[in-house]
Amino acid sequence: MTAPGIALRGIHTSYGKTTALDGLDLEVAAGEFFCLLGPSGAGKTTTLKTIAGLEQPTAGTVELDGTDMDGVEPYDRGVAMCFESYALYPHRTAYDNLASPLRSPRHRLPAIQARERIGTIAGLLGISGLLDRPVGQLSNGQRQRVALGRVLVRPARAFLLDEPLSHLDARLRQAMRAELKAIGAVRRTTTLYVTHDSVEALSLGDRIGVIRDGRIVQTGTREEIWHRPYDTFVARSFGRPRMNLLPGTVTGGGNFRSVDGSYELALTVPAPPGTPVQLGVRPRDLALGGEGLELTGTVYITEVLGRAVEVTVRIGEQQLSLVAPRADTAGLRPDDPVRLTARPENLLLFEADGPRRPGRRIKGITS
Repeated sequence: MTAPGIALRGIHTSYGKTTALDGLDLEVAAGEFFCLLGPSGAGKTTTLKTIAGLEQPTAGTVELDGTDMDGVEPYDRGVAMCFESYALYPHRTAYDNLASPLRSPRHRLPAIQARERIGTIAGLLGISGLLDRPVGQLSNGQRQRVALGRVLVRPARAFLLDEPLSHLDARLRQAMRAELKAIGAVRRTTTLYVTHDSVEALSLGDRIGVIRDGRIVQTGTREEIWHRPYDTFVARSFGRPRMNLLPGTVTGGGNFRSVDGSYELALTVPAPPGTPVQLGVRPRDLALGGEGLELTGTVYITEVLGRAVEVTVRIGEQQLSLVAPRADTAGLRPDDPVRLTARPENLLLFEADGPRRPGRRIKGITS
Protein backbone atom coordinates (compact mmCIF):
# COMPACT_ATOMS: atom_id res chain seq x y z
CA MET A 1 0.00 0.00 0.00
CA THR A 2 1.38 3.41 -1.01
CA ALA A 3 2.03 5.76 1.90
CA PRO A 4 0.05 9.02 1.85
CA GLY A 5 1.92 12.08 0.67
CA ILE A 6 0.95 13.94 3.85
CA ALA A 7 -0.36 12.39 7.06
CA LEU A 8 -1.26 14.25 10.25
CA ARG A 9 -2.14 12.08 13.21
CA GLY A 10 -3.59 13.44 16.44
CA ILE A 11 -2.08 16.90 16.04
CA HIS A 12 -2.59 19.21 19.02
CA THR A 13 -1.24 22.76 18.96
CA SER A 14 -1.83 25.26 21.72
CA TYR A 15 -0.71 28.82 22.39
CA GLY A 16 -1.15 29.32 26.10
CA LYS A 17 -4.84 28.75 26.80
CA THR A 18 -5.76 28.95 23.10
CA THR A 19 -6.10 25.68 21.21
CA ALA A 20 -5.32 26.03 17.50
CA LEU A 21 -5.44 22.35 16.50
CA ASP A 22 -7.43 19.90 18.56
CA GLY A 23 -6.57 16.30 17.70
CA LEU A 24 -6.45 16.94 13.96
CA ASP A 25 -6.22 13.87 11.71
CA LEU A 26 -5.73 14.25 7.97
CA GLU A 27 -4.33 12.21 5.08
CA VAL A 28 -3.52 13.57 1.63
CA ALA A 29 -2.73 10.92 -0.97
CA ALA A 30 0.54 11.10 -2.89
CA GLY A 31 0.03 13.28 -5.96
CA GLU A 32 -3.39 14.49 -4.78
CA PHE A 33 -4.62 18.08 -4.97
CA PHE A 34 -6.40 18.43 -1.63
CA CYS A 35 -8.33 21.55 -0.58
CA LEU A 36 -8.75 22.43 3.09
CA LEU A 37 -11.74 24.72 3.59
CA GLY A 38 -12.67 26.62 6.72
CA PRO A 39 -13.39 30.05 8.19
CA SER A 40 -10.80 32.38 9.69
CA GLY A 41 -9.42 30.99 12.94
CA ALA A 42 -10.28 27.38 12.10
CA GLY A 43 -6.61 26.29 12.09
CA LYS A 44 -5.87 26.18 8.35
CA THR A 45 -2.60 28.15 8.36
CA THR A 46 -1.41 26.44 11.54
CA THR A 47 -1.93 23.11 9.78
CA LEU A 48 0.32 24.19 6.90
CA LYS A 49 2.99 25.58 9.21
CA THR A 50 2.96 22.36 11.21
CA ILE A 51 3.55 20.29 8.07
CA ALA A 52 6.36 22.65 6.98
CA GLY A 53 8.00 22.45 10.41
CA LEU A 54 7.49 26.14 11.16
CA GLU A 55 5.23 25.27 14.10
CA GLN A 56 5.90 22.46 16.55
CA PRO A 57 2.77 20.60 17.68
CA THR A 58 2.11 19.98 21.34
CA ALA A 59 1.31 16.35 20.47
CA GLY A 60 0.86 14.17 17.40
CA THR A 61 2.93 13.20 14.38
CA VAL A 62 3.54 14.58 10.88
CA GLU A 63 4.54 12.19 8.09
CA LEU A 64 5.63 13.01 4.55
CA ASP A 65 5.71 10.11 2.09
CA GLY A 66 5.57 7.73 5.06
CA THR A 67 8.51 9.31 6.91
CA ASP A 68 8.02 10.74 10.40
CA MET A 69 9.10 14.40 10.44
CA ASP A 70 9.80 14.53 14.16
CA GLY A 71 13.09 16.40 14.58
CA VAL A 72 13.42 17.13 10.84
CA GLU A 73 14.21 20.78 10.15
CA PRO A 74 11.97 22.76 7.76
CA TYR A 75 14.75 23.02 5.18
CA ASP A 76 15.08 19.23 5.06
CA ARG A 77 11.38 18.42 4.68
CA GLY A 78 11.30 19.10 0.96
CA VAL A 79 8.08 21.13 0.96
CA ALA A 80 7.42 24.45 -0.76
CA MET A 81 4.99 26.86 0.90
CA CYS A 82 3.20 29.91 -0.43
CA PHE A 83 2.29 32.32 2.38
CA GLU A 84 -0.82 34.47 2.27
CA SER A 85 1.40 37.39 3.31
CA TYR A 86 3.67 36.83 0.22
CA ALA A 87 6.99 36.72 2.18
CA LEU A 88 8.89 38.16 -0.80
CA TYR A 89 12.12 40.18 -1.03
CA PRO A 90 10.65 43.65 -1.78
CA HIS A 91 13.94 45.24 -2.90
CA ARG A 92 14.60 42.51 -5.48
CA THR A 93 13.02 42.06 -8.89
CA ALA A 94 10.27 39.59 -9.58
CA TYR A 95 12.81 37.50 -11.53
CA ASP A 96 15.21 37.39 -8.59
CA ASN A 97 12.38 36.31 -6.27
CA LEU A 98 11.42 33.50 -8.63
CA ALA A 99 15.06 32.52 -9.03
CA SER A 100 15.89 32.44 -5.32
CA PRO A 101 14.86 28.78 -4.76
CA LEU A 102 16.91 27.71 -7.79
CA ARG A 103 20.03 29.34 -6.37
CA SER A 104 19.99 27.36 -3.14
CA PRO A 105 22.54 24.54 -2.83
CA ARG A 106 19.80 21.89 -2.87
CA HIS A 107 17.89 23.10 -5.94
CA ARG A 108 20.59 24.94 -7.87
CA LEU A 109 20.18 24.88 -11.64
CA PRO A 110 22.46 26.10 -14.44
CA ALA A 111 21.54 29.65 -15.47
CA ILE A 112 20.03 28.60 -18.82
CA GLN A 113 17.77 25.93 -17.27
CA ALA A 114 16.75 28.31 -14.48
CA ARG A 115 15.76 31.00 -17.02
CA GLU A 116 13.71 28.47 -18.98
CA ARG A 117 11.86 27.24 -15.90
CA ILE A 118 11.23 30.77 -14.63
CA GLY A 119 9.96 31.80 -18.06
CA THR A 120 7.55 28.86 -18.17
CA ILE A 121 6.11 29.57 -14.72
CA ALA A 122 5.95 33.33 -15.35
CA GLY A 123 3.99 32.65 -18.53
CA LEU A 124 1.51 30.41 -16.74
CA LEU A 125 0.96 33.06 -14.08
CA GLY A 126 0.75 35.98 -16.49
CA ILE A 127 3.73 37.89 -15.08
CA SER A 128 6.24 37.60 -17.93
CA GLY A 129 6.21 41.36 -18.41
CA LEU A 130 6.91 42.04 -14.74
CA LEU A 131 10.13 40.09 -14.25
CA ASP A 132 12.43 43.15 -14.35
CA ARG A 133 10.38 45.19 -11.88
CA PRO A 134 11.15 45.35 -8.14
CA VAL A 135 8.51 43.54 -6.13
CA GLY A 136 7.96 46.70 -4.07
CA GLN A 137 6.53 48.38 -7.18
CA LEU A 138 4.00 45.62 -7.93
CA SER A 139 0.34 45.52 -6.98
CA ASN A 140 -0.91 43.09 -4.35
CA GLY A 141 -2.27 40.77 -7.01
CA GLN A 142 1.02 40.81 -8.91
CA ARG A 143 2.96 40.10 -5.74
CA GLN A 144 0.65 37.19 -4.99
CA ARG A 145 1.43 35.66 -8.39
CA VAL A 146 5.16 36.10 -7.83
CA ALA A 147 4.85 34.39 -4.45
CA LEU A 148 2.95 31.51 -6.04
CA GLY A 149 5.51 31.26 -8.82
CA ARG A 150 8.37 31.04 -6.35
CA VAL A 151 6.72 27.90 -4.96
CA LEU A 152 5.92 26.28 -8.29
CA VAL A 153 9.33 26.91 -9.85
CA ARG A 154 11.20 24.48 -7.60
CA PRO A 155 10.86 20.71 -7.27
CA ALA A 156 9.21 19.64 -4.02
CA ARG A 157 7.68 16.57 -2.42
CA ALA A 158 4.64 18.68 -1.47
CA PHE A 159 3.22 22.14 -2.17
CA LEU A 160 1.55 23.99 0.70
CA LEU A 161 -0.57 26.87 -0.58
CA ASP A 162 -2.11 29.31 1.90
CA GLU A 163 -4.98 31.13 0.13
CA PRO A 164 -2.74 31.93 -2.88
CA LEU A 165 -5.52 33.58 -4.92
CA SER A 166 -7.12 35.68 -2.19
CA HIS A 167 -5.64 39.00 -3.41
CA LEU A 168 -6.58 38.58 -7.08
CA ASP A 169 -9.58 40.13 -8.76
CA ALA A 170 -12.48 37.87 -9.75
CA ARG A 171 -11.53 37.53 -13.42
CA LEU A 172 -7.89 36.68 -12.72
CA ARG A 173 -8.85 34.40 -9.85
CA GLN A 174 -11.02 32.33 -12.17
CA ALA A 175 -8.24 32.12 -14.77
CA MET A 176 -5.69 31.16 -12.11
CA ARG A 177 -7.93 28.38 -10.80
CA ALA A 178 -7.83 26.83 -14.26
CA GLU A 179 -4.04 27.21 -14.45
CA LEU A 180 -3.51 25.69 -11.00
CA LYS A 181 -5.71 22.75 -11.91
CA ALA A 182 -3.70 22.21 -15.10
CA ILE A 183 -0.37 22.49 -13.27
CA GLY A 184 -1.57 20.02 -10.64
CA ALA A 185 -2.72 17.53 -13.27
CA VAL A 186 0.61 17.67 -15.12
CA ARG A 187 3.03 17.67 -12.19
CA ARG A 188 1.04 15.46 -9.81
CA THR A 189 2.87 16.90 -6.83
CA THR A 190 1.08 16.37 -3.53
CA THR A 191 -0.66 19.68 -2.86
CA LEU A 192 -2.49 20.96 0.20
CA TYR A 193 -4.42 24.09 -0.73
CA VAL A 194 -5.98 26.19 2.02
CA THR A 195 -8.96 28.42 1.26
CA HIS A 196 -12.06 30.00 2.77
CA ASP A 197 -13.73 30.07 -0.67
CA SER A 198 -16.02 27.10 -1.33
CA VAL A 199 -15.95 27.76 -5.10
CA GLU A 200 -12.17 27.30 -5.11
CA ALA A 201 -12.46 24.12 -3.07
CA LEU A 202 -15.13 22.63 -5.33
CA SER A 203 -13.36 23.55 -8.57
CA LEU A 204 -9.80 22.62 -7.59
CA GLY A 205 -9.84 19.77 -5.10
CA ASP A 206 -9.51 16.11 -5.97
CA ARG A 207 -10.86 15.84 -2.45
CA ILE A 208 -11.97 18.43 0.10
CA GLY A 209 -11.57 18.62 3.85
CA VAL A 210 -13.66 20.92 6.03
CA ILE A 211 -11.99 22.19 9.21
CA ARG A 212 -13.64 23.82 12.21
CA ASP A 213 -12.16 24.74 15.59
CA GLY A 214 -8.95 22.84 14.86
CA ARG A 215 -10.60 19.58 13.83
CA ILE A 216 -11.45 18.00 10.50
CA VAL A 217 -15.24 17.75 10.31
CA GLN A 218 -15.49 15.85 7.02
CA THR A 219 -13.37 14.82 4.04
CA GLY A 220 -14.58 13.57 0.69
CA THR A 221 -14.99 14.25 -3.00
CA ARG A 222 -16.94 17.31 -4.10
CA GLU A 223 -19.96 15.08 -4.75
CA GLU A 224 -19.80 13.52 -1.27
CA ILE A 225 -19.37 16.87 0.45
CA TRP A 226 -22.16 18.52 -1.55
CA HIS A 227 -24.75 15.76 -1.49
CA ARG A 228 -23.94 14.11 1.85
CA PRO A 229 -22.67 16.81 4.25
CA TYR A 230 -21.88 15.52 7.70
CA ASP A 231 -23.60 18.36 9.54
CA THR A 232 -25.15 21.79 9.11
CA PHE A 233 -21.76 23.51 9.30
CA VAL A 234 -20.49 21.57 6.28
CA ALA A 235 -23.80 21.96 4.46
CA ARG A 236 -23.79 25.74 4.81
CA SER A 237 -20.10 26.04 3.91
CA PHE A 238 -20.90 25.27 0.28
CA GLY A 239 -23.16 27.13 -2.10
CA ARG A 240 -24.16 30.77 -2.39
CA PRO A 241 -26.71 31.68 -1.20
CA ARG A 242 -26.27 29.33 1.75
CA MET A 243 -28.49 26.34 2.36
CA ASN A 244 -31.83 27.11 4.00
CA LEU A 245 -32.31 25.47 7.39
CA LEU A 246 -35.89 25.20 8.62
CA PRO A 247 -36.31 24.25 12.29
CA GLY A 248 -39.11 21.93 13.29
CA THR A 249 -40.04 18.54 14.73
CA VAL A 250 -41.03 15.09 13.46
CA THR A 251 -44.76 14.35 13.84
CA GLY A 252 -46.36 11.06 14.80
CA GLY A 253 -47.15 10.50 11.15
CA GLY A 254 -43.51 10.87 10.13
CA ASN A 255 -43.86 14.37 8.68
CA PHE A 256 -41.74 17.45 9.22
CA ARG A 257 -43.69 20.17 11.05
CA SER A 258 -42.30 23.70 11.17
CA VAL A 259 -41.50 25.15 14.55
CA ASP A 260 -44.42 27.58 14.29
CA GLY A 261 -46.77 24.86 13.08
CA SER A 262 -47.62 26.71 9.86
CA TYR A 263 -46.82 23.81 7.50
CA GLU A 264 -45.90 20.14 7.25
CA LEU A 265 -43.86 18.21 4.70
CA ALA A 266 -43.74 14.46 4.14
CA LEU A 267 -40.40 12.82 4.96
CA THR A 268 -38.88 9.67 3.51
CA VAL A 269 -36.60 8.99 6.48
CA PRO A 270 -37.86 7.57 9.77
CA ALA A 271 -37.22 9.55 12.93
CA PRO A 272 -38.82 9.25 16.38
CA PRO A 273 -41.90 11.46 16.79
CA GLY A 274 -41.14 14.70 18.59
CA THR A 275 -37.48 14.75 17.49
CA PRO A 276 -36.23 18.34 17.06
CA VAL A 277 -34.74 18.57 13.57
CA GLN A 278 -33.70 21.01 10.86
CA LEU A 279 -34.73 20.55 7.26
CA GLY A 280 -32.10 21.65 4.74
CA VAL A 281 -32.77 22.70 1.16
CA ARG A 282 -30.44 24.62 -1.13
CA PRO A 283 -31.84 27.79 -2.77
CA ARG A 284 -31.22 26.40 -6.25
CA ASP A 285 -33.18 23.26 -5.41
CA LEU A 286 -36.37 25.27 -4.82
CA ALA A 287 -38.66 26.18 -7.72
CA LEU A 288 -41.52 28.59 -8.25
CA GLY A 289 -44.37 26.22 -9.07
CA GLY A 290 -43.97 22.80 -10.68
CA GLU A 291 -44.18 19.43 -8.94
CA GLY A 292 -42.78 18.32 -5.61
CA LEU A 293 -43.25 19.02 -1.93
CA GLU A 294 -45.13 22.30 -1.65
CA LEU A 295 -44.65 25.42 0.45
CA THR A 296 -46.60 28.66 0.21
CA GLY A 297 -45.52 32.09 1.36
CA THR A 298 -45.11 35.72 0.37
CA VAL A 299 -42.24 37.56 -1.31
CA TYR A 300 -40.09 39.58 1.06
CA ILE A 301 -37.42 40.88 -1.33
CA THR A 302 -35.83 40.06 -4.70
CA GLU A 303 -32.21 40.55 -5.76
CA VAL A 304 -30.94 40.22 -9.32
CA LEU A 305 -27.91 37.90 -9.71
CA GLY A 306 -27.14 38.31 -13.40
CA ARG A 307 -29.31 35.82 -15.28
CA ALA A 308 -30.89 34.56 -12.08
CA VAL A 309 -32.80 36.21 -9.24
CA GLU A 310 -32.57 35.46 -5.52
CA VAL A 311 -36.00 35.62 -3.93
CA THR A 312 -36.41 35.77 -0.16
CA VAL A 313 -39.78 34.35 0.87
CA ARG A 314 -41.62 34.56 4.17
CA ILE A 315 -43.22 31.29 5.23
CA GLY A 316 -44.94 31.67 8.57
CA GLU A 317 -42.36 33.13 10.94
CA GLN A 318 -39.41 31.95 8.84
CA GLN A 319 -37.60 33.16 5.76
CA LEU A 320 -35.92 31.14 3.06
CA SER A 321 -34.10 31.92 -0.18
CA LEU A 322 -34.47 30.48 -3.63
CA VAL A 323 -32.66 31.17 -6.87
CA ALA A 324 -34.70 31.12 -10.08
CA PRO A 325 -34.31 32.27 -13.70
CA ARG A 326 -35.21 35.90 -14.28
CA ALA A 327 -38.05 34.89 -16.60
CA ASP A 328 -39.72 32.94 -13.76
CA THR A 329 -39.58 35.90 -11.40
CA ALA A 330 -40.75 38.65 -13.75
CA GLY A 331 -43.30 40.87 -12.07
CA LEU A 332 -42.75 39.58 -8.53
CA ARG A 333 -43.21 42.27 -5.90
CA PRO A 334 -42.93 42.32 -2.10
CA ASP A 335 -45.92 40.65 -0.39
CA ASP A 336 -46.93 38.76 -3.55
CA PRO A 337 -48.08 35.20 -2.75
CA VAL A 338 -45.84 32.45 -4.16
CA ARG A 339 -45.92 28.68 -4.32
CA LEU A 340 -42.60 26.88 -3.89
CA THR A 341 -41.79 23.25 -4.61
CA ALA A 342 -38.86 21.01 -3.79
CA ARG A 343 -38.12 17.46 -4.86
CA PRO A 344 -37.86 15.09 -1.87
CA GLU A 345 -34.45 13.79 -2.97
CA ASN A 346 -33.02 17.31 -2.66
CA LEU A 347 -33.92 17.63 1.04
CA LEU A 348 -31.55 16.92 3.91
CA LEU A 349 -32.59 16.27 7.49
CA PHE A 350 -30.32 17.23 10.39
CA GLU A 351 -30.42 16.92 14.13
CA ALA A 352 -31.31 20.17 15.87
CA ASP A 353 -28.24 22.24 16.73
CA GLY A 354 -26.67 21.40 20.05
CA PRO A 355 -25.01 23.91 22.37
CA ARG A 356 -21.50 23.03 21.16
CA ARG A 357 -21.80 21.67 17.65
CA PRO A 358 -23.90 21.86 14.50
CA GLY A 359 -26.62 19.27 14.03
CA ARG A 360 -25.50 16.09 12.27
CA ARG A 361 -27.28 14.79 9.21
CA ILE A 362 -29.96 12.15 9.77
CA LYS A 363 -29.32 9.57 7.07
CA GLY A 364 -32.08 8.36 4.82
CA ILE A 365 -33.37 11.19 2.64
CA THR A 366 -30.28 11.03 0.47
CA SER A 367 -27.97 8.03 0.32
